[in-house]
Amino acid sequence: MDDHEFRLCLKIDVVQLDFWVERGWLIPEMSGEGRQFGEADVARGRLILDLMGNMGVNEAGVDVVMDLVDQLHGIRGTMGKLVTAIGRQDRQVQQRLIESLKDIDRF
Repeated sequence: MDDHEFRLCLKIDVVQLDFWVERGWLIPEMSGEGRQFGEADVARGRLILDLMGNMGVNEAGVDVVMDLVDQLHGIRGTMGKLVTAIGRQDRQVQQRLIESLKDIDRF
């Protein structure tokens, strides 16, 4: 969705959106038509609105939360790659890896 559609979806003004982009809370795709936002951006925007509006979190707090969200996303991607790599191993290697990781919660 373009800039205008994104702002309508979240009911925010261009000043707010520009601020979020400047802070790095949103990183839209750029095209010949301008900034483009996806569903992940909408989710991040809703989180920002919740944090600042409903929870009273200040800008520094939003910086921390958005950084944590980004780190979590990175960890999930890495875990997915690890699970795929383990799945490519023969059965004995898989069993040894799983056994050695048994102390890790939810593996």
